[in-house]
Amino acid sequence: MVIMNRLKLFFAIVLISVFQISSVEACTNFLITKGASTDGSTMISYAADSHVLYGELYYWAAKKYKEGTMLDIYDWDSGKFLGKIKQVRQTYNVTGNMNEWQVAIGETTYGGRKELKSQKGAIMDYGSLIYIALQRSKTAREAIKIITDLMAEYGYYSSGESFSVSDANEVWILELIGKGEGEKGAIWVARLVPDGYVCAHANQARITTFEYQKENKWDDPKANTFTAPDVISFAKGKGWFKGKDKDFSFSDTYAPVDFGGARFCEIRVWAFFNAVVGGMDKHWEYAKGHIKHNDPNEYASNRMPLWIKPDKKVSNHDMMNFMRDHLEGTELDMRNDIGAGPFECPYRWRGLTWKVDDVMYCNERATATQQTGFSFVAQSRSWLPRQIGGILWFSVDDAASTVYFPMYSAANKVPETFAVGNGAMMEWSDNAAFWAFNQVSNLTYTRYNYIHPEVAEKQNKLETLYISQIAENDKNWKELKFKKAIKAITNYSVTTGDDLTSEWKDFYKYLFLKYMDGNIKESQEITEGYKYKPAKVDQPGYGEKWYKKIIKETGDQFKYIGKDSH
Repeated sequence: MVIMNRLKLFFAIVLISVFQISSVEACTNFLITKGASTDGSTMISYAADSHVLYGELYYWAAKKYKEGTMLDIYDWDSGKFLGKIKQVRQTYNVTGNMNEWQVAIGETTYGGRKELKSQKGAIMDYGSLIYIALQRSKTAREAIKIITDLMAEYGYYSSGESFSVSDANEVWILELIGKGEGEKGAIWVARLVPDGYVCAHANQARITTFEYQKENKWDDPKANTFTAPDVISFAKGKGWFKGKDKDFSFSDTYAPVDFGGARFCEIRVWAFFNAVVGGMDKHWEYAKGHIKHNDPNEYASNRMPLWIKPDKKVSNHDMMNFMRDHLEGTELDMRNDIGAGPFECPYRWRGLTWKVDDVMYCNERATATQQTGFSFVAQSRSWLPRQIGGILWFSVDDAASTVYFPMYSAANKVPETFAVGNGAMMEWSDNAAFWAFNQVSNLTYTRYNYIHPEVAEKQNKLETLYISQIAENDKNWKELKFKKAIKAITNYSVTTGDDLTSEWKDFYKYLFLKYMDGNIKESQEITEGYKYKPAKVDQPGYGEKWYKKIIKETGDQFKYIGKDSH
């Protein structure tokens, strides 16, 4: 009954979307193949970034249904009832964006051509596609087929989307967009990321040329591309492409990259690629928004590759840290300009763009951002029994100030502090992880260069501990029978998540006591013979660099000319 009530709450009330704000402010996905990871696992990351999305951990239990059962579909963005589809006889256990078979799905919205956004009578929105596919699929290929079949049968309700779809052996990128008014369904391309390579997408469609499939061979293990039958002919019919099929670019046709698509979106892909391989300097100007066009179809000619082979293999902890990037070390490092304030804060309060004297300017949109509802690193491990192989490293709030804890995807319960219904965006809960982490992050923003190092140290300590615990769990649980393994992983995941929230609440208390009122205080031991001893207080002020900025701005306004000071 509790589970059903939560699902009703999730689908039936009006949900506030990840994407009610401009899509360029939204999500980020990094994709890692088996051959590119340190341990042979596949991984995808996802940050659901919205100022109005409440961070919580969704859950659907595996269930059997009677023949003829219908499933209500609600738009994940608005909660609007869209219609009904046929339910399958058996669904699988889903924890967040990963299921018991180690299939994981993430997404980013790119929007695309506006004339393709609306489709009368369509039922399937991108959120429903994700969570229904997870409940029905055992492999990434199966998930892609389910998604594309559902769109063909029931129509596609949302705008352009990029999906990351992974299982324990493969990682795929799927990009799709609706057909607009007058035609049903969507046009799409899915490509298998080559083993040993990494891929990424961040609110800009990225699949360019591909090998068109006259017939999709879903059962062929060698198949590395699937396409909609009219993916090219549809564009030709609209007059959007002229030329040979081999030269057709999906993203350049259906979602041409512009300044915002590069500066706000592709730059996050660039930062990730730059972290794992040398030689990304040649793409820096493109990432900053300087797009070149040298093509009869006006395609961008200086784009980054869809995937790259990393110089070093990627660990799960690397993935967590990639999600924390603020363009550090680049000329756009947000700690270094005047907007960072005296405490070198790498955040800018939205809007993303702003005007002065009718001239448009922008803030940077880095991977780590203050408006994240939740994020994860989904790790699938083929060498372990599926009941312990899938781990959703889950977190709420800003990735740079949060902690990823291990949530086994086959667990049959989630921690209460992360559960759906425990608080909401405008409803405080003292027992909710989302609010505990927001308290720490928002305090951190006030004096970033002092407080964040403490946050990062504790973050690293906890995540390192969890990683070592998982290694120990693997040894102890890989021989357990299925039901005993489910009990063990559920108890571990629930306890770890709830204990993390409790520890983070105590961490906030420590930080607040230490940094309140602009001071930095340290406790001191009580000297023998005294009842108490005041805390040691340091008052660092704003720092010499910022004081010089004040003098440059104000001249002698604050110059002290008296004989005494206090």
